[in-house]
Amino acid sequence: MSKLNNQTKSTSSLQLSSGSAHERWRLIKDAIARYGVIAGGLGIIFAIALIFFYLLYVVYPLFISASAEPIAQYAVPEMNLGKTVLLEIEEQNEVGARFTDKGQVVFFSVSTGKTIAVESVKLPESVQIVSFSQGSPISEGAVIYGLSDGKAVVVKHQYKVTYPNNVKLITPSLAYPMGETPLIVDDTGSALEEIAVKMGDKSSTIVAKTTNNASDGSKIRLCNFEKEQSLFSDEATLTRTDSIINYAASPIKNMLIDKEEQNLYLFSQDGTLALFNISDKSSPKLIKEQLLVDKGETITSTAFLNGDLSIMVGDSSGLVTQWSKVRDQKNQFTLEKIRQFKVSDKAVLAINPEQRRKGFLTLDANNTLAVYHSTSEREMIKESIGTGMPIASALSPRANAVVVESSDGKLNSWSIDNKHPEVSIKSLWEEVWYESYSKPDYIWQSSSANSDFEPKYSLTPLVFGTLKAAFYAMLVAMPLALMGAIYTAYFMTPKMRQYVKPTIELMGALPTVILGFLAGLWLAPIIEEHLAGLFTLFLFVPLSVILFAFVWQFFPKSVLQNIHEGWESAILIPVIILSAWVAFSVSVPMEAYIFGGTLRDWFKNEFGIGYDQRNALVVGIAMGFAVIPTIYSIAEDAIFSVPKHLTVGSLALGATTWQTMTKVVLLTASPGIFSAVMIGLGRAVGETMIVLMATGNTPVMDISIFQGLRTLAANIAVEMPESAVDSTHYRVLFLAALVLFTFTFVFNTLAEIIRQRLREKYSSL
Repeated sequence: MSKLNNQTKSTSSLQLSSGSAHERWRLIKDAIARYGVIAGGLGIIFAIALIFFYLLYVVYPLFISASAEPIAQYAVPEMNLGKTVLLEIEEQNEVGARFTDKGQVVFFSVSTGKTIAVESVKLPESVQIVSFSQGSPISEGAVIYGLSDGKAVVVKHQYKVTYPNNVKLITPSLAYPMGETPLIVDDTGSALEEIAVKMGDKSSTIVAKTTNNASDGSKIRLCNFEKEQSLFSDEATLTRTDSIINYAASPIKNMLIDKEEQNLYLFSQDGTLALFNISDKSSPKLIKEQLLVDKGETITSTAFLNGDLSIMVGDSSGLVTQWSKVRDQKNQFTLEKIRQFKVSDKAVLAINPEQRRKGFLTLDANNTLAVYHSTSEREMIKESIGTGMPIASALSPRANAVVVESSDGKLNSWSIDNKHPEVSIKSLWEEVWYESYSKPDYIWQSSSANSDFEPKYSLTPLVFGTLKAAFYAMLVAMPLALMGAIYTAYFMTPKMRQYVKPTIELMGALPTVILGFLAGLWLAPIIEEHLAGLFTLFLFVPLSVILFAFVWQFFPKSVLQNIHEGWESAILIPVIILSAWVAFSVSVPMEAYIFGGTLRDWFKNEFGIGYDQRNALVVGIAMGFAVIPTIYSIAEDAIFSVPKHLTVGSLALGATTWQTMTKVVLLTASPGIFSAVMIGLGRAVGETMIVLMATGNTPVMDISIFQGLRTLAANIAVEMPESAVDSTHYRVLFLAALVLFTFTFVFNTLAEIIRQRLREKYSSL
């Protein structure tokens, strides 16, 4: 007996020991799982925060203020060689050039002011320099001297870079692109009081105003030299065309020729601009005369903005205005003032445009240097340059250095840090009046084929396109997904649900690139060809279902009894297919009879609504198809998970099945349904491949369902591979990603708050 008791005790001890070990192991696994879940959740939060701060890190430099730092101050080199008429800096910011009124060119070190070389322009003896002008900064540094005998000399300053003994050496020199022999501009020998030149690859144009004649006002002479390349040799011949422009107005203060050599701008001292069309060099025509300044003010400085599409005009009141050629409602060119900058309370003495961007530098009578950007309308820098009145200035080709000569005989060298002037709140989100546009608009156009291009970084059309695509996608997906979820979870027989639910969820596994490919190359042409059939489909299918439901009740009872409850939807499949076929079949003759042609042409002729093959309608259908599985699966699970005692109790109290669904089931499942919709919306907002392949990627702001669009996500996917790292374009694309990230984060946070409140409100049911 004692032996049996001992055996029983040992067995109990063993079981207790085994149970304790199992309990400890279970607790260990629970702890591992708990801390694993916590670590995973914290990891997700950390990853999201890391993404946010990285985006912020890349975007932040866009909004850093520009700065200017003085580098050196020294005496004007070779002051005895004459007064400065032009200052220039080469691209490396190492060598500067000072052109004097005595025909001397002094090359000096920008950092120290030490003279590197002095070159004399080859001028005839016994003549005087009467006028001087600089060609476009991008015309290889060409300048022109107008002489007292009616002749002119064109000079180009150039810089050769060599590396003797592995040390960089910049050697400046002068060249004569039109020859060393002075060009005869006025054959009467009259002095050229004002002069302008524009050098091109195949053509060059010189315009000069000769000595005033009281009888006929200002006489403007135009000389054009056209290069003709021989087909069988490398030699080129010059064909010269001369003409005279008789323009009776106040004394001409300045003249500008655009880079295409199509337009001549004459600025009078009283602020009047005369615009001439010189495309026909033998017969210039006056297009327009216009007053550019307020009454009582005078023009003090003029310059082309980069690209020569706009002129910047500084006046005696300290105002700089930008004028651009645009087409009016009659499709005729006119000059419009598209923006203005209040630089100072005193006269603007000089305007130096940037050579690669739409920025410019100003010097005013307050001894102030300022840098502006026209498109963003930002004042980037404003600095005092000292006590002396500014005489001349030079902005480097890269716009990162400037040299200013003042009346106290000093040259001031400054370094400029101004990396992203194109970006401002206005240029990103508001309407901007761009060059050559008839009015302000929202435009995204980040690149072009030439450096004269004005970047257009408006994010508004991209945000609009994102919301438009999501709206039409949800318009398609929400009714189908939610109604399908309601029917599958509550009305469909369990056996049929076993096939339907996995099939719809399997749709979510389809790659979006395949959906986008099919939408762009297969669906879009079908919709374009059968647009009327698509609209007829929305009419025929509901009517066919209602008609079939009405006829169904007259079917023999033997047939009705063989159809089990919940299988009615299977019977509707052939009805829907047949009605869809009928809709597309009758749409062709119906379209021709009602609209007298195609529905697309009718929309265009009657309402002015154009039709793009890849449009929001195609995106709505394709992206709705991609979003349906997400919304359906979550909503169906939420509805199906409503406790049975709620539905049974409702039915027991006399409520109908539909009343139970609308008053009990949907309210209880509303948090899950709301989550399904929000997750689907997030999927639609962030979708990339479908909108990339099925929209045409046109960043237009048009609510029409027949027009294309461009979304934030698609824009990033298209342009990021082509953007230069750390460029303004690159950082603006990251800003678009930050906007998309912030939008989805804030929207999902608000959605979660609403979901929790719904859950608390209906948890008592």
